[in-house]
Amino acid sequence: MAQVLRPVQDIFDPASYPDLLVGLAAPDDAAVWRLDDERALVVTTDFFTPVVDDAYDFGAIAATNSISDVYAMGGQPFLALNITALPDDLPLEIASEILRGGAEKAREAGVVIAGGHTVKDKEPKYGLVVIGFVDPRKMLTKVGLQIGDMLVLTKPLGAGVSTTALKQQKIEPQDLQEVVDWMTRLNKTASQLAVEFGLRAGTDVTGFSLLGHGLEMAEASGLGLVIEHGKVPLMSGARKYAQMGTFPGGAFDNLTHFNPRVRFEMELDEAGQMLLFDPQTSGGLLLGVPAGKLESFLVRAQELDQPVWVIGKAETGEGIRVVP
Repeated sequence: MAQVLRPVQDIFDPASYPDLLVGLAAPDDAAVWRLDDERALVVTTDFFTPVVDDAYDFGAIAATNSISDVYAMGGQPFLALNITALPDDLPLEIASEILRGGAEKAREAGVVIAGGHTVKDKEPKYGLVVIGFVDPRKMLTKVGLQIGDMLVLTKPLGAGVSTTALKQQKIEPQDLQEVVDWMTRLNKTASQLAVEFGLRAGTDVTGFSLLGHGLEMAEASGLGLVIEHGKVPLMSGARKYAQMGTFPGGAFDNLTHFNPRVRFEMELDEAGQMLLFDPQTSGGLLLGVPAGKLESFLVRAQELDQPVWVIGKAETGEGIRVVP
């Protein structure tokens, strides 16, 4: 990806754009442009092909995923545009359900969809351009980890392996519903919790998997991570489908790219390892919480009905150690 973006970086020198706080020099979950000392714009875009069969759910998942990048920066989204690609022969009612799912999820997030753009394509694709506000003094980035920070995850893993089981017609209905419920859960409360506690380090766990996005944070912060495998939450059917081998292709891409920087300091079967490389759609936030704030952070999360799991910590060194 860095090579693909090199022409853009060669044309736009970050030093020439001092108000671009996040973007060219240090790619993160979204671009951030400073308006003044207290306000900055957060801008992001994402879209993808269907991960579930139900049109409404697909639209809601795609919107949740797109909006998440603003939450991952500690921002508040407020405006969006549709990005839609649809086949000529797609029934109108299906197209309408995709857009309705996205619109209702955006409304839940306090976001208005003010328009968009549609093109013809052989395979449906849907997502959003999303704009939000963030206080630049309080935003989350991948570079904010400090030694001793505890790693907190806000959604369980297993979306990729489970939705691939759906494509292979192997998923159980109750497992599918659980996955959809998690993928359509906004990261709004998790983001607000992070800002309330003055956290600085955060990202959302999506296509690069827990280990991939964890490595991004570790390397950006110049630290290593230790992840306690036994504390990593999984969706109910994730282990079952992992043992069936229903991983998407992206999981193996993640394994190839990130595995050299991961050390498994425990006996763990292939299915267990691959779940940590499983690409997530609309995954949770991965946050760095200072150890001194952790207890009150967990209490507040419970008050807000926000699920959180403490799965490891930041340490000196580099890469990621996976321990029991």
